[in-house]
Formats: sequence, C-alpha cells, structure tokens
Amino acid sequence: MNDIREKHTFVICAYKESRYLEECIISLKKQTVKSEILMVTSTPNAFISGMAEKYNIPLIVNEGEGGIVQDWNFGYRQCKTHYVTIAHQDDVYFKDYARRAVTFLEKAKKPLIYFSDYCEIRDGKKVADNQLLKMKRLLLSPLKIKAFQNSRFVRRRSLALGDGICCPAVTFATQNLPKQVFTVHFRSDEDWEAWERLSKMKGTFAYDSTIQMGHRIHEESETSIIIGDNARSHEDYEMYCKFWPKWIAKLLVNVYSKSQDSNKTR
Repeated sequence: MNDIREKHTFVICAYKESRYLEECIISLKKQTVKSEILMVTSTPNAFISGMAEKYNIPLIVNEGEGGIVQDWNFGYRQCKTHYVTIAHQDDVYFKDYARRAVTFLEKAKKPLIYFSDYCEIRDGKKVADNQLLKMKRLLLSPLKIKAFQNSRFVRRRSLALGDGICCPAVTFATQNLPKQVFTVHFRSDEDWEAWERLSKMKGTFAYDSTIQMGHRIHEESETSIIIGDNARSHEDYEMYCKFWPKWIAKLLVNVYSKSQDSNKTR
C-alpha cells in the first residue's frame, strides 16, 4: 500500500497567515503512503496561495460563509474519496498516520471514524504526557477493546465525561456518514457535539491508541482564545446536559474547567 490517493484525502483548512502551515504541509507530504491533498480557505491571500503553489496543492476558496465549522464542512464536501482527514493548519501528522487510518477503517465492518492518540506540541517540543492527556486517554480506554468500538452505549459513556477525541486526529468514513458532519453552533465544542451525534449511529469508532499526530498548543490558537474568554464552560455545560441531569452537568463543568489550565500556554 504505497498509494492511497483513490481512498484517502487530507484537506487542509488554511486561515489567514499561519506560521505553522508549511510544517503541516510537509508532514502530509512525508507520509509513508501517498494520499490526495487539498487546501481550502475562506481567507484567500498571497501567503496561502504561495504555499499551495510551492507544494503543488489544489487550493479551493470558500466564497460562502466563513468560520471554523463552516470551513471544515466546506473542506469535507470538496473531497471525493471514501476517507477524509480535515488537517488543521497548525498541527503535524506523523509519517504513518494515513497508512494506519486507512488500515483501521478497512478492517472495520461499517466504519464511522478513525482517531488516533496524539501528543501536544508546545514551543516546538513534543509533550506526550500531562494531566489533560492522561484524562483523555482514561476516557477512551474502553475503546481499546475492539468489540466496544461498535457499542453505542460504551461510546456514549466514553464521551459522557468529556471529549477525549482530538478533532485533527480523526479520519471520516464519508460513505457511512451524513453529508454535513459538523453543525454551526459552538465555538469550541463543535467537535464534541459531532462525536455525540455520530456515537448514536450504527458502526465503528476505530480507536488507534498509538500517537500518530501532534496538536499544537499556542496563544494564537482558537482553543486558547476561547478558554481565555470563558466561553468554553458554557458550551461544556450544554454538552454534559446531553448525557446527564442538569445538576450533575454543573458539577462536571466545575471539575473539567480546572483541566483547561493544561491547555493554556502560560
């Protein structure tokens, strides 16, 4: 399996002028198997066009409504392959990510999503172990058992205490999913809300417990901005209410909000 371009696409969502975009592109170009690579943007500029031209990547401009979720949905719709990874411009993918994603998905009877474990990238260094990562791995630990990956009950229990799935680490099996995976509602928990909806569907959440990508934590990231203005706690409460009575949801928000300090750059 040296070429999977007919099966798998990385679609990069580029925004403004990220200094990390080129590093993301290089990580996709260095995969051990070749995937299709596209780039989309709702903020076209010379920098993004230059990166696309330099690495011979088709660039598609979203001329409709912009925004994180809108760009994800737009990028998702541009892909023609069965398997799609929405690559976040600040993050990097380790060389075996695409190969493992396709292998896991093709082994599943009815795959919905593949997702791997991940490390954080802080100040250019990989951080594979901290309080937040330990918590997320604990939440996902039941899904290490393949039989549980098909269980709607177990999947929902794994999501009920928090979002352990890292959004950029996910590959979608588009043939088994809705045409629009994400809904425009949240600023931070848009991915958790998507997993909650997908967890109700019949099929497989293919969990790869090995670290296959790096998620960058920096002060310019949307997650850090949202935590800074306290918007995330309100969204977390709404998500917990999908799984628990309101009084339990309030308690969980208080506990989980403390873990957000791990996502701060200072």
